[in-house]
Amino acid sequence: MFRTFMTAALLVAAWPAFANDQPTTVGPNGETPTPAAEIVLTDAQVAEVAKGSYKAALVWHELYDWSNAVAQGAKDEFERLGIEVVAETDAGFDPSRQKSDVETVMAREPSIIVSLPIDPASAAGVYGIARDAGVKLVFIDNAVEGFVHGEDYVTVVSADLFQIGNKAAIALAEQLGGKGEVGYMFHDANFPVTNQRDQAFKWTIENQYPDIKIVSEMGMTDPANAEDITRAMLSRNPDIDGIYTPWAEPALGVLSVLRQYGDSDTKVVTIDLNEPAALDMIGGGNISAIVADEAYNIGVYAARSAALSLLGQSVDPFLVVDALAVGPDNVADGWMQSLHRDAPESLTK
Repeated sequence: MFRTFMTAALLVAAWPAFANDQPTTVGPNGETPTPAAEIVLTDAQVAEVAKGSYKAALVWHELYDWSNAVAQGAKDEFERLGIEVVAETDAGFDPSRQKSDVETVMAREPSIIVSLPIDPASAAGVYGIARDAGVKLVFIDNAVEGFVHGEDYVTVVSADLFQIGNKAAIALAEQLGGKGEVGYMFHDANFPVTNQRDQAFKWTIENQYPDIKIVSEMGMTDPANAEDITRAMLSRNPDIDGIYTPWAEPALGVLSVLRQYGDSDTKVVTIDLNEPAALDMIGGGNISAIVADEAYNIGVYAARSAALSLLGQSVDPFLVVDALAVGPDNVADGWMQSLHRDAPESLTK
């Protein structure tokens, strides 16, 4: 499941989505991104943190492939820094449960909480108890509405969202030989992560590939509707050469319809690593490429940012990791770079 599908709406900073100027990734409140790789600790700082007997808690929205990789990155970095992880929770995408999780982990007296807020609009009530107790809060993807950077939380760590959508467009364009007709299935909800990725794909196609035309634009609010949307696209534009989907779950719905139609030619590009989609890709199916972020490194830099804050150091408000395009020839390397683990055996046999 895609990580922001059930999060609450945040206002998306205005992008010149239809202008000729290239858009750039911005944070939940319009912040300029800082490459996460710039966040480093000296040996002396690591030693100082290790002497502090600090504790961390990980309060997740839901645990699955992507968030497990983020969590592992945080755990490994905390271990390197001598910070004990005393709790890890899974809210199952339930904001009320996430609030209860925060209250529960506070009994362990953490110095740090790393978390992805499910409902930013109401999350001040979720994390306020921790903030008021002096806990260092580091958020993934979403900021909490009403919280002030540097006062209420340390930073937000995410991915370079323009880079993700841009790489998806390039990958599809390469499969089409730079020309053809494309269907654009975008996430029809107000979520900064998906909105910026989708807009980056569209901007790249419209501004860098004059011989590729987006002939169908259809919004998707629920991945369960992806099959119906695909059928509608194909009924109106039977000669579509490629389809963009905002993440892997709806891409599987697109794939199902193409198989029902006996269509082995239409190329599909999507986002976030997924074993069934990758199996289709390496088998020469419709999936032509999958774009992913460096999920493990998101966790690493979240932990590192928290440690710097414990030392009284300020951290920029919005940190981003890189994205990578995964194709049939680099599945094993892509899995390791993104998730920091071996690809499933089904993909490497």
